[in-house]
Amino acid sequence: MPPVTDHRLTRRQQEIYEYLLDNLHEFPHPPTLDELCTALGLSSRGSLHKQLQALVEAGLIEPMNNKRRGVRLTRPPIQEIDPDENELPLYGRIAAGQPIEAIAGNETITVPPPLRTENPCYVLEVKGDSMIEEGILDGDWVVIEQRDHARNGEIVVALVDGEEATLKRIEQKAGKVVLHPANSSLQPMSYRPEQVRIQGVLVGQMRRYH
Repeated sequence: MPPVTDHRLTRRQQEIYEYLLDNLHEFPHPPTLDELCTALGLSSRGSLHKQLQALVEAGLIEPMNNKRRGVRLTRPPIQEIDPDENELPLYGRIAAGQPIEAIAGNETITVPPPLRTENPCYVLEVKGDSMIEEGILDGDWVVIEQRDHARNGEIVVALVDGEEATLKRIEQKAGKVVLHPANSSLQPMSYRPEQVRIQGVLVGQMRRYH
């Protein structure tokens, strides 16, 4: 998927954003300002901070604070898919086990129309075995309809504490959200509602056989 072009940005800010979009997954963790200065060959940390603040204001990267260190991209807008177009964005990996971060990138993957909906969708690769009793295995690709809400019992992509994404069956109660694995050896995980943000609902699944 091509990078977002925001006409409010200067040419330098657009270049920095495109570098982040293409290279952020190469860092072992969300990079600090110092790490980005080194990677970009810049000598002024203060100048980079101003450029990044413009990207924050444009909604392209997440606000940085003392709790959440490092530079993180916001999820790129998902474009409407033409009914005749079989390509969907491949956003990275999603944990069916311990939470890991789903990383946005520029890749796409071919998805047959019956495995997606008419609404914006994206694809994630599954890592882990916590959903094996639902037939979701390590290495499968799951097709996710982009939504910020779900019915109880649906399998969702849940962003926990604004940092880590996981694939689980959701149960929403008063004052509590429970994420249920589909593996009898694992326990459900309970969170306060404000800790969990739904990023999509499972609508399709693909598997590769070697």
